[in-house]
Amino acid sequence: MIPVALHSFEHGESHARELASKLGLDAHLIDVHTFPDGESRVGISGAARTSLVYCPLDRPNARLVDLMLAADALRRAGAQRLVLVAPYLSYMRQDKAFHEGEAVSQQAVARFLSSLFDRVVTVDAHLHRVATLGEVFPGIEAENLIAADTIARFAAERGIGEDTLIAGPDEESAQWVGRLAAVLGSHAITGRKVRLGDRKVEIVFPDLDLEGKSVLIADDIVSSGGTVLSAVAAMKARGAISVRVAITHALFDTDVYEKMLDAGADTVWSTTSVPHPTNAISLAGLLGEALQNELGE
Repeated sequence: MIPVALHSFEHGESHARELASKLGLDAHLIDVHTFPDGESRVGISGAARTSLVYCPLDRPNARLVDLMLAADALRRAGAQRLVLVAPYLSYMRQDKAFHEGEAVSQQAVARFLSSLFDRVVTVDAHLHRVATLGEVFPGIEAENLIAADTIARFAAERGIGEDTLIAGPDEESAQWVGRLAAVLGSHAITGRKVRLGDRKVEIVFPDLDLEGKSVLIADDIVSSGGTVLSAVAAMKARGAISVRVAITHALFDTDVYEKMLDAGADTVWSTTSVPHPTNAISLAGLLGEALQNELGE
């Protein structure tokens, strides 16, 4: 049996192969057949003593079941160590029961994945009331990698630097945007959520004159796109000549993407944490560095 191999599902296969190339490993596609009733039959090839399983967990419900079956197949084939490489890790946002009778999905999904894998590696996990991913996965190894430096290098290669204002759409993005600005030598600002009703939220930014200036709006995760759309509109209203958007996890659909462009965004870049038409910033280097210790001598 070979010592280390990387396995992936069809979803994210091209990004998995890029990572495998960085690590000097073979990449093996996990075979998934879906029966008419929705059940899956999962098969693997190339099992190794240490098997890295690459699986972005956007639209996660079916993928979690396929992960369970793939882990079982790999263990049966002799894998002694399983490492989940999930650049986007779902179900991290609900870390408490907000209403009586609710499940705490963060804890439930973490228990499930901990029963399958020896290590979990992700990027920019959406954590609020815990400081580290290790607190979510106390029984196994767990690392939350930060994409800010990777995004900053990408931005710098495109001429974004000290003359560009880095804007975060809300208070939650402050630390993340601050790190990005520090690497680029730029100034950073963040918006503030003002609740106008039960369902309507407005993002308010400092009253700055941005006439003729460039802005990079950065956020870790965008799904419905409301906060980013508000941020783009606010920057254009203040006179920004150029507004670009950089996102770690692009979970939004084509309609939201088109609305960003219509609102005044010149371009939208996302990392390869999930397959998306806006993918431009590769995470292979960041993930590869974190996984070097799995390769042995």
